[in-house]
Amino acid sequence: MADAETTFDVRVWGVTPYRGRRGTTYSLRWRAGGERFHRTFASRKLADGLRAELLVAVRRGEPFSIRTGMPSPPQPDQPEVTFLAWCRQYCATKWPDISPQHRKSLAETLARANVTMLPDRHDSPDPDALRRGLYRGAFGSPTDRPALDSEPLTLAWADRHSPPLQILSEIGVIRHVVSELATNLDGSKAASTTSARRRAVLHGCLQAAVHEGLLPENPLVRVPRTRKTRHAAVDRRVVINPDQARAILDAVRRVSPELESYFACLYYAGLRPAEARNLRLVNCHLPSAGWGRLTLTGSYQSVGGAFTDGGVSGEERELKHRDPAESREVPAHPQLVQALRRHVQEFTRSSDGRLFVNRTGTSGVPLPPPHESPVSMSTVYRAWHRARAEALGTSDSFLARRPYDLRHAAVSTWLNAGVPAAQVADWAGHTVAVLLTVYAKCIDGEQDAALKRIEQATAR
Repeated sequence: MADAETTFDVRVWGVTPYRGRRGTTYSLRWRAGGERFHRTFASRKLADGLRAELLVAVRRGEPFSIRTGMPSPPQPDQPEVTFLAWCRQYCATKWPDISPQHRKSLAETLARANVTMLPDRHDSPDPDALRRGLYRGAFGSPTDRPALDSEPLTLAWADRHSPPLQILSEIGVIRHVVSELATNLDGSKAASTTSARRRAVLHGCLQAAVHEGLLPENPLVRVPRTRKTRHAAVDRRVVINPDQARAILDAVRRVSPELESYFACLYYAGLRPAEARNLRLVNCHLPSAGWGRLTLTGSYQSVGGAFTDGGVSGEERELKHRDPAESREVPAHPQLVQALRRHVQEFTRSSDGRLFVNRTGTSGVPLPPPHESPVSMSTVYRAWHRARAEALGTSDSFLARRPYDLRHAAVSTWLNAGVPAAQVADWAGHTVAVLLTVYAKCIDGEQDAALKRIEQATAR
């Protein structure tokens, strides 16, 4: 006998073709109980396949779910999996094979999605407390999780009231979740790249549930994207010129001399901040004069102890979008070579040769040697803001607001100097397509040359 969530009152109609401007699609419609369902396919073969599956289930006398419209054979020995329980299992499965930043992204997205799915009751915890508890306690490090459950009652409440995973098959529910993930915590619209990243996380989570047989299909495919994701182009207002870059580096030497060559690596060699933090002396070829060479083998990412294997704040990883065994060679400008040579002479390194290490505590008090941990980003930002204010004389300008903008300045300088895009992409660790998309607005001189060619072509 079917329960309140299933029905035997099922009717399946034939496949209906629809000829549109972009081609022909095929729609299958059926009814389960009082609810109507439909699916649209790119080919008749796919539509006929689902229709055949539905008809076979009807002939077998299987009950159909009123929520999803799909056959729902009884499984008395298999407990119903909640959305939160599945998200926990998914994160634990993915954990060993992904970077700390990826783990953090999973935790942020799935915490938001679960808070959206939880009911609003008289005994509901504060949504912010729920989100924080899920972010660190439910989706943080599997080994350190008990220590991170600072609000165990909050997480226990979420476990008790999490809805079943199958409820996401309802179109209204999945649309609501997608809508919430497309906004920031303050209610403003999230950037298109942020929305796309969160949607990709949710898609992977639900697709894994399909592979495990917990969902008949990925419900996210029924919610179309509303915005096309684009690579965020660099705002040319943040890109500094060589004179401004030299002024900032001179200011860094005055306020934090141990970080002068760190920022020089970002500007003269186009390194990412995480790549510079992982630089060791063995990676540097520093001749007494002329150009040198940096061989990059990895990066050091800081995401917090909740998302690393050892519970420390950071973790050494491979280069971005590269296999662990791959490296990348970057030319070292003569100015960078001299800055690095001064650094090697004036400052001690870690026992494994790391150049940029923490030499001061959180309050700026010098730390006694040995200095083993990579320089923290808080130390980097403090030095950057002081030097930037001294060199540029303003704090509200768009110019070089972040250390990362030095890398943008480096790549823009290479492109404007006429270095072929393929070579710049290789040095910067980009594909050519991404390079030209991201830095298209920072290439000067092309417009004037194009106008001159048009003027010559139309001259009498």
